[in-house]
Amino acid sequence: MHDIAWIRDNPDAFDAACAKRGLESQSLRILELDKSVRGAKTAVQDLQQRRNKLSKVIGQAKSKGEDADYAMAEVGRIKDEMADLEAGEQTVAAELDEILAGIPNLVDETVPEGADEADNVEIRRWGEPGTFAFEPRDHVTVGEGLGQMDFELASDLSGSRFVVLTGGLARLEKALALYMLDIHTQEFGYTEVSTPLLVRPEVAYGTGNLPKFADDLFQTTDGRYLIPTSEMTLTNLVRERITDEDALPKRLTAFTPCFRSEAGAAGRDTRGMIRQHQFWKVELVSITTPEQSNDEHERMTGCAETILQRLNLPYRVMVLATGDIGFSARRTYDLEVWLPGQADYREISSCSNCGDFQARRMRARCRPKGEKKTRFVHTLNGSGIAVGRALIAVLENFQKADGSVVVPEVLRPYMNGLERLEPNG
Repeated sequence: MHDIAWIRDNPDAFDAACAKRGLESQSLRILELDKSVRGAKTAVQDLQQRRNKLSKVIGQAKSKGEDADYAMAEVGRIKDEMADLEAGEQTVAAELDEILAGIPNLVDETVPEGADEADNVEIRRWGEPGTFAFEPRDHVTVGEGLGQMDFELASDLSGSRFVVLTGGLARLEKALALYMLDIHTQEFGYTEVSTPLLVRPEVAYGTGNLPKFADDLFQTTDGRYLIPTSEMTLTNLVRERITDEDALPKRLTAFTPCFRSEAGAAGRDTRGMIRQHQFWKVELVSITTPEQSNDEHERMTGCAETILQRLNLPYRVMVLATGDIGFSARRTYDLEVWLPGQADYREISSCSNCGDFQARRMRARCRPKGEKKTRFVHTLNGSGIAVGRALIAVLENFQKADGSVVVPEVLRPYMNGLERLEPNG
């Protein structure tokens, strides 16, 4: 959500920032509605004062046995006028809120301008793609060759964009998640949290998923939504609360299934596990003061990078351009892992600084020690990392000519010492 007071004072700057997002000028309509809302509120207040004065006149007249019919009639008229003004104000305020709720976060001035992902800027790489004495296979061929990855069976159960994993491959998926959680909690100070998978609409609104992206969510019969990521629940833990600044930054992590309709992905990544309706992810969320958020963004990205480095998976870091950055983010780093089966880098983690955008929607504030005045917190989120895509990366980067897959050394304690996945093993 946007600061209407700032828009009043900086309409041209707001329109310029919207233009970077590919939006037409918004300030004129916003300020017209805002003026109407404030005018209606002022009129209601004036009428309220008039009614209060008349009520005193009525009381005095009745105490003296005098006629108060005129004053009583005037109070009734004022009451009706106030009701009409309040109803009109609510209608206009709802329109204003709808417009503001549909405008994405304003991007940081350091974000590169560009139309889409082709304009994202690479800032560093880690590791070198491995060489193979054979033509590297994609994860589908590797997983099905192991006899432990079945898309057809999953389709019989649930339709397209699902998978059934068995045996060592199912264990490897969990091993990845447990390893990530251990690193993030034991080395980086994140607190592990177990959150609900179903949320109320206002929770989805708080992170910017509603109303604009309702089609991307799965809704239950009772009006709740399945979470597309635990960013939604972790971030909303500070919803409508005031946090002491001494307690910030607050760093949270969770391992949950994620559910996405992929409404905007028709025809994209239809093969394999790249883009599914249900997948697992280890999420990172930070709640900070405004002064802390930029440094925290770098730190969070580094935490996600550490996972890839420990797994010995080559990757690159991209700064997203204005045309590719997410709705709620003001600045985003994407980590893209090398996939030999595709001969390309693919996103495996996205780390975003949302500033106070989500906090305004959630009414999440912080208070400096010893002060009464509060201010909005800053929120950040990132994948620490996407478990399914990490599994894909391991299968493709550690595959062998005989169809087996070497288990990365750091994962072996979570695999009961297993060093290699063998076909039909």
